[in-house]
Amino acid sequence: MIQRLTEMNLPHFPLLSDKEMMLNLHAAKEGDAVARERLINCNLKLIFNLVQRFAHRGYEIEDLFQIGTIGLIKAIDKFDFTYGVKFSTYAVPMIIGEIRRFLRDDHPIKVPRSYKELVYKVNRARDELSATLGREATIGEIATNIGVDRDEIVAALEAIQSPTSIYDTLYQDDSDPIYVLDQLSEEKGFDPSWFENIALQEALDKLPERERRVLLMRFFEDKTQSQIASLLQLSQVQISRIERAALHKIRQLSQINDRSDLVNLDSTPLD
Repeated sequence: MIQRLTEMNLPHFPLLSDKEMMLNLHAAKEGDAVARERLINCNLKLIFNLVQRFAHRGYEIEDLFQIGTIGLIKAIDKFDFTYGVKFSTYAVPMIIGEIRRFLRDDHPIKVPRSYKELVYKVNRARDELSATLGREATIGEIATNIGVDRDEIVAALEAIQSPTSIYDTLYQDDSDPIYVLDQLSEEKGFDPSWFENIALQEALDKLPERERRVLLMRFFEDKTQSQIASLLQLSQVQISRIERAALHKIRQLSQINDRSDLVNLDSTPLD
């Protein structure tokens, strides 16, 4: 009888401290196979915990665990020390993204009826609130209006929309368009998992250093624009412009199929 993968029978390895993690990452980058294996083994529990989010999707946990391991290996190979974040901060969206790509490409996920009904209510409330307020309603305002938790709305929108739906235009006049992502980023408690569907890791690699730092602090370290402005000794308005420019570039990168074209997106200086 085949034994199912559980936390109890998962191989157990001692956890690495942040310093040990970085030392092993450096060694792995230099071709140390032992360090690479150690990084994989010490993060098996992380993969297992993340895989639980995708239970009851019609796939064996063991299969999803293998896919998650591929995501972990990619994170080890692509980790950039200049990001200034913990390895786990970088690895989690890589692992989840790999699993979601597998689920999306292998078999389209059916959207629950309850999500479809909720999105209908959200769209109706958004139209009504926008007419009343004279501007586009935020996710938080819509949640309050229909009496539903904000996280439920985010989950429903994520499930029913295409992978790049966070870049759908919500509103546009003579100025820059406002995307779904702009509304979400203004809400407290922005969920970085929204980035998983647009290959954030690859896109970040193509951004200029300053834009990359701003996005990492904004969406992975949960810092406000004011806090980032203080750290970088810039104004809040400048940070807002840098963030918008970086998100626009990521939107462009997500739509490019020819990987050779990625290097042609030059940075526009923002003073």
